[in-house]
Amino acid sequence: MRFTDQLAAAERRHDSLLCVGLDPEPAKFPLAWRGDARRIFDFCASIVEATHDLVLAFKPQIAYFAAHRAEDQLERLIDHIHHVAPDVPVILDAKRGDIGSTAEQYAREAFERYRADAVTLSPFMGRDSVEPYLRYDGKGAILLCRTSNPGGDDLQALRVRREAGAAAGDEALYETIARMVAEQWNAGGQLGLVVGATYPAEIARVRALAPTLPLLIPGIGAQGGDAEATVRAGWRGTADATTGPVIVSSSRAVLYASAGADHATAARAAALATRDQLNAARR
Repeated sequence: MRFTDQLAAAERRHDSLLCVGLDPEPAKFPLAWRGDARRIFDFCASIVEATHDLVLAFKPQIAYFAAHRAEDQLERLIDHIHHVAPDVPVILDAKRGDIGSTAEQYAREAFERYRADAVTLSPFMGRDSVEPYLRYDGKGAILLCRTSNPGGDDLQALRVRREAGAAAGDEALYETIARMVAEQWNAGGQLGLVVGATYPAEIARVRALAPTLPLLIPGIGAQGGDAEATVRAGWRGTADATTGPVIVSSSRAVLYASAGADHATAARAAALATRDQLNAARR
């Protein structure tokens, strides 16, 4: 099944737009595990088991594993997700960006070693830096477009020509990325875009330029993004079908809902509340 089909099926089955980001920080683990990087798998697996019927995707962030030499735990975790929740796609949040043989190796890492269903990438080096990922049939690639951090303005808001011969400064760089990905790069239907929840007006603009592409939207919860504004800006569809999917990611608000023995129960309650809030916005 293609990544986009997996998303659509999980959205329908779990009635959800929520993606839980898996960003394990041992210093924030429940007291019994606190500070112990050897328990990264155990902690993340407990979150997966508590929330898998409430989400349309999981998104492990590779840096939180690699920093603790826990790549083997990441492999185990993604295998565990595929076992516990075979209908829920896994997005490897890696933000890779390189060309040629190096991109081929990164693609191999994401899809063969970790067995992710999709991966986040930087589009800065152009279409040929994305193509090696698209050789994996059915896998997804989600490209940075308008990110949630304040420094995103440094480059993403720069005014550029829309096309040769047009007046200079007629659209922002993030708009060029959205347009290019939707119109020229997405021949196989495998691409999506990352747009931060802290910029709902920009979400709406990206959705206008890329009407049907999946939008991965981090930034609700701890980062301050508004769930209702996010869904209204990005999700498109009817009661019967979604035509413009969103993958709304929450990490810390779910993972660290409690520091006690009830952490998994608290994570489920936080995920359920967020899922219901997102659903209320689209209905």
